[in-house]
Amino acid sequence: MELWSIENELIDSGCGLICGVDEAGRGPLAGPVFAAAVILPRNLRIPGLNDSKKLTEKRREILFDLITQSAIAYGVAYATEQEIEELNILNATYLAMNRAIARLKATPEIALIDGNRNTGIEMPSLPITGGDGLSASIAAASILAKVSRDRYMLEMAQKYPQYGFEKNKGYGTPMHYKCLREFGITAIHRKSFLKKLAGEVMGL
Repeated sequence: MELWSIENELIDSGCGLICGVDEAGRGPLAGPVFAAAVILPRNLRIPGLNDSKKLTEKRREILFDLITQSAIAYGVAYATEQEIEELNILNATYLAMNRAIARLKATPEIALIDGNRNTGIEMPSLPITGGDGLSASIAAASILAKVSRDRYMLEMAQKYPQYGFEKNKGYGTPMHYKCLREFGITAIHRKSFLKKLAGEVMGL
């Protein structure tokens, strides 16, 4: 089973429980960065499990329920916009990941981290570039993180209805920029991202 090759190699070498960790929301102009950590039963088959970015919203919602029902343990957490501003997005992402790992009800021996860096992870870990398409546990984590963040942004859409968060989820779409020009920023916008990406437009 291709998605289990990394985990199986580690388990066969004597490794105990393994968690996959991924994030959602590093790039948006608004909202927190979410992370999830998932420990799956070995060789668990979840039809359609894949990188969350390659799945439809409807499919992600279905898989979210299958993963949470089947996992040995899972944890979801986030770092706030304020923490992103204070720490920078990379360190805030690590903070969210460490919080997600801490919420696991079972203790993993190692964490597989999606990406090419793992310097901010507080437990033994391995970075896996493109891990959400190579590792079952990272793919599962990517879905939990993405769905959890999308649900949060739907709540924010009710609080800030003029920004279209139910559609753009806080990302820098043309319509989102138009709304920023018209209505200004909210408490959940990342000011440093706006300075970098739209400073001239916003006058920040």
